[in-house]
Amino acid sequence: MSERPRRLRVLATVGLVGAAVVVAAGLSACSSPSTRNGDPVKVQQLAQADLARWDQAVAAAGGDSAFVAVGESTLMVGDDWGPDPEVGGNNKIAWMAGDFEALVSIPSDTPPDGQVRWQDGSTRTVGLISAQQALAEMKAEGSGSCGGCVPLKVTGAQLATGNFQTTHGEAVAPAWEFTLQGTDVKIAHLAVAHPLMVVPPTFDPNGPPPQQLISIESATTTAGGLTLTVTFMGPPKDAGGSCGADYSARAVESSTAVVVIVTEHPSFGLSLGCTAVGAWRTADATLSAPLGNRAVLEITQGMPVSVTLTP
Repeated sequence: MSERPRRLRVLATVGLVGAAVVVAAGLSACSSPSTRNGDPVKVQQLAQADLARWDQAVAAAGGDSAFVAVGESTLMVGDDWGPDPEVGGNNKIAWMAGDFEALVSIPSDTPPDGQVRWQDGSTRTVGLISAQQALAEMKAEGSGSCGGCVPLKVTGAQLATGNFQTTHGEAVAPAWEFTLQGTDVKIAHLAVAHPLMVVPPTFDPNGPPPQQLISIESATTTAGGLTLTVTFMGPPKDAGGSCGADYSARAVESSTAVVVIVTEHPSFGLSLGCTAVGAWRTADATLSAPLGNRAVLEITQGMPVSVTLTP
């Protein structure tokens, strides 16, 4: 399945409990500080604000949230839009815009509860949404700008499953799969009910500059462990010259989430004109208690990242 570039959505089921290789842009620091993450007092305040927003979102959704999907809730099943490149290009644009048109009656009945299954074999029972609601969400999540393209014609809907990233790693979850006219490509949308909505903060001119913040991409921990290993982008450790850096990490915790503050320690103080290619780096943060059902949040927007539990 493929994902489309869309706005981030955070979904959770209330009351229930991958590293991709990328080519990173060059890291150019004309005059970065000897330790990167800005004023520690302001960074701490930002982390606390992230936790407060998450706590409020969980409370608004009804309580503890153990299943939280991160990233995209709509996936493309298959990759062949058809032999006509012009039609294929139109369909991709319409998909990203959320421009769907139903040619048949889409079921509005809510199906029975479904099951989410993680890679470690653990499962959770979750409530589901109707196909009609799923289609409405797909439309709402689109960019809304189709540029005169032809809408995708929906010819059917059936309940299936899809692979989605969650705060506890990849999981197979119920999804509404929509068939489209004129193509073998299908669109699958997460069918789990009860969204947990977190609104990212607006820009704060008095807060730490975004370029000084290190945003984590994912995290790993053990089921009962106190060490949380986070992954993020930074200069290679062996970059040499003024480009190398070490990192430390610190956890700021609440009963529902953990924000990880990562601080960069350049090897040679000020890093002038460094053009090292970015690499995946890791750092360990110590928790006051095992992670349990809590989410792990990146600091810049307070959004959850995927967490993998290891034996």
